[in-house]
Amino acid sequence: MFSAISASSVRRRGTARLAAAVLVSGLVAVGSLAGAGTAAADGTPQHPGGAAATLDGLKTYDGAVLHTNGKDQQLPAGLFEMTVDGGGKLKTYCIDIHNPTQEQAKYQETPWDQTSLGANKNAGKIRWILEHSYPQVDDLPALAAAAGTGPLTEKTAAAGTQVAIWRYSDDADVDASDPQAEKLADWLENSAQDSAEPKASLTLEPGAVSGRAGERLGPVTVRTDADSVTVTPPADASVTGVRITDKDGTPVTTAANGTELYFDVPSDASDGTASLGVQATTSVPVGRAFAGVTKSQTQILAGSSDSTVTAAATGTWAKQGAIPAVTAEKNCAEGGVDVTTTNTGDEPFTFELKGVEHTVAPGSTETVTVPVGEDEAYDITINGPAGFTQNFTGVLDCATTGTPGPVTEQPSSQPSAASAGGVTAVSSGSTGNLAETGSSSATPIIAGIAIALVVLGGAAVFFLRKKNASSPEE
Repeated sequence: MFSAISASSVRRRGTARLAAAVLVSGLVAVGSLAGAGTAAADGTPQHPGGAAATLDGLKTYDGAVLHTNGKDQQLPAGLFEMTVDGGGKLKTYCIDIHNPTQEQAKYQETPWDQTSLGANKNAGKIRWILEHSYPQVDDLPALAAAAGTGPLTEKTAAAGTQVAIWRYSDDADVDASDPQAEKLADWLENSAQDSAEPKASLTLEPGAVSGRAGERLGPVTVRTDADSVTVTPPADASVTGVRITDKDGTPVTTAANGTELYFDVPSDASDGTASLGVQATTSVPVGRAFAGVTKSQTQILAGSSDSTVTAAATGTWAKQGAIPAVTAEKNCAEGGVDVTTTNTGDEPFTFELKGVEHTVAPGSTETVTVPVGEDEAYDITINGPAGFTQNFTGVLDCATTGTPGPVTEQPSSQPSAASAGGVTAVSSGSTGNLAETGSSSATPIIAGIAIALVVLGGAAVFFLRKKNASSPEE
C-alpha cells in the first residue's frame, strides 16, 4: 500500500475532484413533493453547515512506530492539509489511526457527537493538545522549552503532536521515532486537560421549516462565530415571490450569530419548497471534527486560514393538507440516523420508511431512528402520499477502527504497509511531498468494477425487455 505519488495519480486527482464536486457534504437530501397539500422540493442538500473541504494529503510529518499484536509498524505522523470549497486552507490531524484515507476525499465540518469523539471521554484533552502545540504554537523554541524536549522542527513538532493525539483518540500504543518528538508527545499527553467542544463555524437551526402560504415560515436561527454572514434568497424568488425576512417582514441580506430568518411566502404562492443559503468568511475553530462524506479517516482541525463556510435551510408551504419538513442527522449514540418529520399542516402526514408506515399528526413532530451498521453507507428513502419522496445518503462513522490484524514484518528500515490498513510511503529522501495515511490505490479498480456492473446490468435489462416484447403472451 506504500507507493510514491506519480504524475498519473496527480492527473487522477482532477477526475476525483470533479467527481467529488457532485457529492453533497454531510447528509444528502433529495426530494420531490407534488399534488394537493404538497410541494416540489428543489434537491437542496441538508447538512449541519460549516466548512466543506477536499483532502490534499499529509504535508508536514516525521516518523512514528505503532505497536500492535507484538509487531512494530512504521508510519508517518503529522499534519494533513485540506482545500476548502469556496476558498481557504485547513490543517488537520488524524483521529482514527487504522482507518485509511482516500485520495481527494471530501470532508464536512461535523459535530463531535456524530463522530468517534462523541463517545470518547478524552475528546476534550485532544482539543487541549491542539491548542497548546504545533501549529497553534508556531514558536518552536518556546514549545521545546515548555515541553523540555530539545530542538524541534516543524516535522518533529507535528509528529509529536499527532502521536499524543493518537494515544487519546485511538488508545494507541504508538511512539514518535524522533527522540525530541517523543518527548513532546509525552509532555502533551501528561499535560492535557479537558476542554469543551468548539462551536460550529456556521449552522442554521433547524435545517427545514414548513407552514401555510401567506405566512412567514420559521424561525431559522443563524449560529456562527463569524462577525457577519451573507444571506442568499431562494434562486427562484422572482417567480415565487418568496422573500427572506426578519419576524416583522423586513428583508434580510446579512445576519449575525442569533439572527432569526423567515421565509415570507405570498398568500397566492403555489404549493412549493424553497431554500435559503448563508455564507461567511471566517477562521474555523480549532478542534472542530471533519468527517468524510464517503468512508475516509476522520480528522480534527489544528489550524485554519480565513475560509468559506456555508449552510442552507429549506421552507415548504401549502394552502392545505399535510405540510412536512424533514431533516436527518447521524445518531452515533443509537447507532443509526435520526429522521425527523414535522407536520405543520391540517391533515396527518403519512410516510413510509424502510417498509414501515409512520403517521405524524397535524402540529406534531416525530423522530425515527433508522439503524445503520458502523462504517456502513446508508440510503434512506421516505415515501409518502401524492408522490412525496425524500432520500438521505451518507456513511455512519462513529467509532475508531480499533486494533487491526497482524502487521507485516519490517524487512528494512523503510516503512511498509500494514496488512489491515497502513499508510502510504515516506521515502528516506522525502522533503515534505504528499504522503497520505491509508491512501487507497484500489479506488480505480473498484470504480472500474462498479462501471462494469452497471453496464452488465443495463445490458441484462435491455435483453430481458427485448425478450418480453417478443413473447406472444405480452
